[in-house]
Amino acid sequence: MRAVGAAWCFVAPALLVIAVFFFLPVFAALAMSLTDFDIYALADGRNLRLVGLHNYAQLLQTPLFWQAFGNTLYFVVVGVPLSITISFGTALLLHSKLVKFPAFFRTALFAPVVTTLVAVAVIWRYLFHPHYGWLNYTLSRIGIAPIDWLGDPHWAMPAIIVFAVWKNFGYNMIILLAGLQSIPEQLYEAARIDGASMWRQFRHVTLPMLAPIVTMVNILTIAGYFQLFAEPYVMTQGGPLQSTVSVLYFMYEEGFKWWNLGSASAVAFVLFLFIFGLTALQLRLARWQSAA
Repeated sequence: MRAVGAAWCFVAPALLVIAVFFFLPVFAALAMSLTDFDIYALADGRNLRLVGLHNYAQLLQTPLFWQAFGNTLYFVVVGVPLSITISFGTALLLHSKLVKFPAFFRTALFAPVVTTLVAVAVIWRYLFHPHYGWLNYTLSRIGIAPIDWLGDPHWAMPAIIVFAVWKNFGYNMIILLAGLQSIPEQLYEAARIDGASMWRQFRHVTLPMLAPIVTMVNILTIAGYFQLFAEPYVMTQGGPLQSTVSVLYFMYEEGFKWWNLGSASAVAFVLFLFIFGLTALQLRLARWQSAA
């Protein structure tokens, strides 16, 4: 009993901090989503009314929300496979004997993850500039006309995807590289003795051993990419023609531009439920594949 009491004494401060700064705000936001909390209620609490699920029903009837959801889904569907593929390929390359000074390249490739997103987003805005950006200058050298990367509705989201993949792939690379280094070398030696080619070693040794890590990376990346906000906020402000408005950007404008805090809270919980359901589906599929 003394050991249990001592354990609770050590854990209690952390639990208290989590309760105050996580669970309490979450429950407050959930309660707010059931009200018409706006700038008038902020000025005088007597203007606050309980509206139940009205915010959710109104949200599902808002065209801009569905456009923002479609933009976010496009970002996730294209960006997540691209990010994981580049991360996996880079991890395999660094794990091989082909790269000299792997520690240097690990640090260099991980550096974008720890840099300030707003600062590098501003730099990338200049790289994408239609007149004096480095990317268009390179294209002009091979005879391709300049592209208005962030001003054309067809190119704005692909440009943001390229930036986001460059910014974030190093995080997954480190996780996958650690997974590759944890695979026992004896498994590869046994496969080589049995005459397995490099492809068969990758297919029957590397991929099965990395399956749980790949599942975790996939879940983390999808959840992170659904929370797209800073990139369009800094680079395009949701434009052009609302082609880069994400769900979180829409939530930000509802809450802090129009002061519809009840509606903004409803957006947050709709996104949470969608990510939660998608995560549960991925875990179920992963268990089914491991049991097959």
